[in-house]
Amino acid sequence: MHRKMRLALAAAAAVAAGVASPAAAVASPAGAGSAAVDGGSGTSNNRCAREFDEAQRVDMESFRDYDLETWKAGHDDDAITVLAQGLWFQGRDRIAAVLHRHFEDREAIWTWTELTRTVDGCKTATILYDTTYQIPSRNFSQHALVSVVYTRKHSKWLSVIDQGTLLPAA
Repeated sequence: MHRKMRLALAAAAAVAAGVASPAAAVASPAGAGSAAVDGGSGTSNNRCAREFDEAQRVDMESFRDYDLETWKAGHDDDAITVLAQGLWFQGRDRIAAVLHRHFEDREAIWTWTELTRTVDGCKTATILYDTTYQIPSRNFSQHALVSVVYTRKHSKWLSVIDQGTLLPAA
């Protein structure tokens, strides 16, 4: 039972931030069903959309690259993570503690494809990924949809909630 919990928590790492191997990561802000930027076409909204694009990229890549400090810096103090298995955790430091094995073991492969995003001016943004989290040494693979909601606080985009939904193995 402890092994299953460890695997579930390792899979949580995949859900918590969205990360991928460099070859498999695909961001598609201009692709099919991709970006909808609401709130007008003003310069401020365009700037915020560009800043969001950078923030979500750093979020995903820092998780993929096992960069805990950068990953934590992109999350709100009271962030919430809902794992694909239904477990949930609140608080950036609590989430990081739950996902510590991902950052310490440095063996998981997280791949993601952006399906869609919506940026509401300089206030909130939502992004949806199709993800796979694998730990080859443990013969573990999990396919999930992961949605991440961001808010803009003090001129910085922060992840406030992410949630995974299990999908059938491909």
